[in-house]
Amino acid sequence: MPTIYIAGAHSRAITTAHYLQYLNPEIQVESYLYNNDEDNPSEVDGIPVRKIDENSRLNVENTVYIGTRGVNQENLTKTLLKCGMKHIIPVDVKLDMDLRNQFLSKYFASLNRKYVKIYDFEYEDDIKPKHNDVTIFVANSAVDKPLTEHYEMLEVEKLIQVGTCLTKQRLQADYFDNFGDNISNRNSQFCELTALYWIWKNATDKIVGLTHYRRHFILPKEWLGIMQQNNIDAILPVPLYVHPTLEANYRVRHVGEILDTMYEYLKKNRLDEYESVKKFFNDTPLYSPCNMIIARKDVFNELCEWLFPILFYVADQHGILHDSYQNRYPGFLSERLITYFFEKNRNRLKTVYADKNFLK
Repeated sequence: MPTIYIAGAHSRAITTAHYLQYLNPEIQVESYLYNNDEDNPSEVDGIPVRKIDENSRLNVENTVYIGTRGVNQENLTKTLLKCGMKHIIPVDVKLDMDLRNQFLSKYFASLNRKYVKIYDFEYEDDIKPKHNDVTIFVANSAVDKPLTEHYEMLEVEKLIQVGTCLTKQRLQADYFDNFGDNISNRNSQFCELTALYWIWKNATDKIVGLTHYRRHFILPKEWLGIMQQNNIDAILPVPLYVHPTLEANYRVRHVGEILDTMYEYLKKNRLDEYESVKKFFNDTPLYSPCNMIIARKDVFNELCEWLFPILFYVADQHGILHDSYQNRYPGFLSERLITYFFEKNRNRLKTVYADKNFLK
């Protein structure tokens, strides 16, 4: 039975362990390892969590997967090398993407469903796609750090400055989220959702999308033709697994009372969906991250009409949180609610997935 270590003890590391064990049930995680002073659990599902330094005695024949943010991987690698470890595998963007896609194929099959991606369709090149009335809005704010990695934007990708009304600085953008019906002044909380709202209220294209200046969909060259020829209603990011469910994971990583308020709204205003949303959050370990989407505008509008009343209610109840990261709770919540919306409508709306990049 292959025995491994996982470097890291939080969500990313636990997700990595789950992917590996789901794909190969014979794998046994001996322990989770860390070398910092963060608040780490003593165990994860009965598996011990160990703090290590260069004097730690580890089984040097075990493979170590480093399941942390990239910024922490170099320091962990140095510690592991000093411990004599021979087989160290950093889980970078590519490996995470490969493991995630393998996991999802097997997971969906276990549900007697097909995991469908935009790349699975063939394109009839004698039928030219219609690029008119198609815009993918790329959210960027004045406080975002500049990219050090070049990215060639698609012809239909257009920059939208978010949080425009909160600064005098203007980016070289095509659109600004403070014109027309907008919530630009709520950007510190709603983040890219101020662009989502702006697109809903102001864009007139037949197909619209939202991505980020650092995160874009990885699309086949003829993605638009594929979408049009196959009557695809929406493209979402490849789902992310979180342990053990959306509900439990959210309460560990974020402010749990936010979920309680969301349920409160549903119970008061959408009783027909209250139980199904609660069941989804308690049973499901997957969500499409980053609030990214490409969809037919009518589908996009339907999503936003359903989504924003929930988010506004929750935000009105909780207001501004002092922790700047947790203050982004409308965005954290919307990632999971968007996933629910398309799951509940999966027999009516044709939704496929696409990988995404992460630019430095």
